[in-house]
Amino acid sequence: MINHYKVCAVLPAYNAASTLEKTVAEIDRSVVDDIIVVDDNSTDATREITVRLGLRYAFHRRNHGYGGNQKTCYALALATGADIVVMLHPDYQYDPRLLPAMAQMVASGVYDVAIGSRILGRGALGGGMPLYKYISNRFLTLAQNLLIGQKLSEYHTGYRAFSRKVLSSLPLLANSDDFVFDNQMLVQCHHWGYRIAEISCPTKYFPEASSINFRRSLKYGLGVLGVSLARARGRMGLSVPVYLDRDKAAPYLLQTEPVMGRVAESNISLHA
Repeated sequence: MINHYKVCAVLPAYNAASTLEKTVAEIDRSVVDDIIVVDDNSTDATREITVRLGLRYAFHRRNHGYGGNQKTCYALALATGADIVVMLHPDYQYDPRLLPAMAQMVASGVYDVAIGSRILGRGALGGGMPLYKYISNRFLTLAQNLLIGQKLSEYHTGYRAFSRKVLSSLPLLANSDDFVFDNQMLVQCHHWGYRIAEISCPTKYFPEASSINFRRSLKYGLGVLGVSLARARGRMGLSVPVYLDRDKAAPYLLQTEPVMGRVAESNISLHA
């Protein structure tokens, strides 16, 4: 808890058996009140380890994709009373020790969103980010900054903290269930006028860390450009997709019913 705000860490998991316990061990429990693991139908021992660690969890009946996993994460965090929600990948690619700092940036009231940037501090390549991913990251970030009128060092990090107000007001159910969900969400934050902070975050690339292949990276890159062009159209007063349409947002706000229909097993009481 920070400044009387309840802090929840959500871990969207898929085949994270080799790194989950190490990630959880470095989360500061003096700050984090709850840890929720949502497993997206892993084929390894992720579920067994989650149960053994005594964490709160929800296990999907089938694979719903990275974005679909996050929808469940955030809906459950809100339903259990979280005021600040930090998404941390359980693959140990991002440093869990920075979680309190990210949560504090939101708890301060100065920012609504905080992201851990792999680009600030020149740590990306040193941490093993493939050169083609670094180049594409820089190109896509430049294009997005120009198209949407923002100035971030990157949009593609998987380490993020959000206030309850942010998660409650964005039409996240309208977003993709795939990797582009992350990008859509940051653009939504900008479009809704939320204040976004960045903190330098070293990253680690190693065999057990999750990473998408070149083909899926290409698909993601095209999706990012599509999101940026949609926001640019909105800036010109033209029509936008529903995930960027404030007037049509209400039916797509996070709700527990749609996501719990995906869950085969959970130890989370929605009345907690």
